[in-house]
Amino acid sequence: MKSSQYLTAPLKTDKYPPGIPYIVGNEAAERFSYYGMNSILVIFMTQYLLNAQGRPDHMTDPQAEEWYHWFVSAVYFLPVLGALLADAVFGKYLIILLLSVVYCFGHFTLALNDTRLGLVIGLMLIALGAGGIKPCVSANVGDQFGATNQHLLPRIFNWFYFSINLGSAFSTLLIPWLLDKVGPRVAFGVPGIAMLMATVVFWMGRRKFVHIPPAGLGNYTRELFRRENLKALGNLLILVPFAAMFWALWQQNFSTWVVQSEKMNRHLFGHDWLPAQIQTVNPVFVLAMLPLFSYLIYPALGRFVKVTPLRRFGAGLWAVIGSFLIIAWIQTRIDAGQHPTILWQILAFVVLTAGEVLLSVTHLEFAYTQAPKKMKSLVMCTYLGSISLGNVFTAWVDGFIQNPDGTVKLQGAAYFMFFVKVMLVTALLFLVVSQFYRGKTYIQDEAQTQPA
Repeated sequence: MKSSQYLTAPLKTDKYPPGIPYIVGNEAAERFSYYGMNSILVIFMTQYLLNAQGRPDHMTDPQAEEWYHWFVSAVYFLPVLGALLADAVFGKYLIILLLSVVYCFGHFTLALNDTRLGLVIGLMLIALGAGGIKPCVSANVGDQFGATNQHLLPRIFNWFYFSINLGSAFSTLLIPWLLDKVGPRVAFGVPGIAMLMATVVFWMGRRKFVHIPPAGLGNYTRELFRRENLKALGNLLILVPFAAMFWALWQQNFSTWVVQSEKMNRHLFGHDWLPAQIQTVNPVFVLAMLPLFSYLIYPALGRFVKVTPLRRFGAGLWAVIGSFLIIAWIQTRIDAGQHPTILWQILAFVVLTAGEVLLSVTHLEFAYTQAPKKMKSLVMCTYLGSISLGNVFTAWVDGFIQNPDGTVKLQGAAYFMFFVKVMLVTALLFLVVSQFYRGKTYIQDEAQTQPA
């Protein structure tokens, strides 16, 4: 009998694929550009927006918050388009490269035109570029791994998330400062330059990446409607409404939390911080909590109870409730005419960030590993689509509560308590639904995970 008939398990290796540094570097620069622009959008719309004649055309707080959440919902809905084009027609690499160029044009449009027309065009281009590449970038990370190093996937997704927050931390400090000191043109231009750098770094890694070829439109359609693949997609869709409500609350740290911080005492460490700069604590806390959870908390808890992805996901839902209870309490103090210290909002960020590490990293990893091999980019849209739906919900609430006379139906702390109640119902429902979840893990074949 020939020796080839004997099958042995592939030897494990702790060596990372050669394309990973380029992917992580690209992601750090791209996230710097996105979160820098993102951090100043509400402030720009309420304090800097001009009309065609160069006169102030500022939005009210509820209007700006509604616009902001509709934009974010578009950013996280358009990944469906990018995923289909990547998986079926062009491949992930080409889609990432081309849409990154569109992304750059969006940033520079915001920098050159500070009217509502420039805002609309710039945000549309950014939504198309940022949204289109999102599922491809995260799926491209997973594609670099095969049978010999698949055990490194949870760790690399943590490092991938680490790069996101490293870029975010720097930009949310710098870009609000630039907006305050030199105006919106430079403040939006710098993220555009960062995105151009991200595109160049990604192009430099082209010969190091694993390139999973597109399936072809016909093959892809047949693959999509296979019973097993529809079942896998259906399983992952179960998580979407629960994650959506998490993001409906989480995303407000860029909108309602910024507006709230304007009314707080932001003097800290001998410095008066800008409202939009307070968001910086989120990526800083993420950078600290990722290794803390991965190397200490999860292993410690694992001695007493099995730490499954679904349990981590569920814990994230409860954490965001805690963060909004703190925010609602802060708002009661503000409504009473007080100016509470920003340390209270920073405490809320600690709890919010813990929820993010528990739910977001878990969902990102889960969406990749539970996706059939030829549908990785598309199925990543279940993760990204949950963020879109969450922002649709918040945008709808912000639009619904506005009265024609400029007043709002949900004022002050009542606004935040509304979201606490919705999230409480969501978390309780997840406790029930998660008991019935059944999934399957799919990892790329080793032969497919060699650099092209």
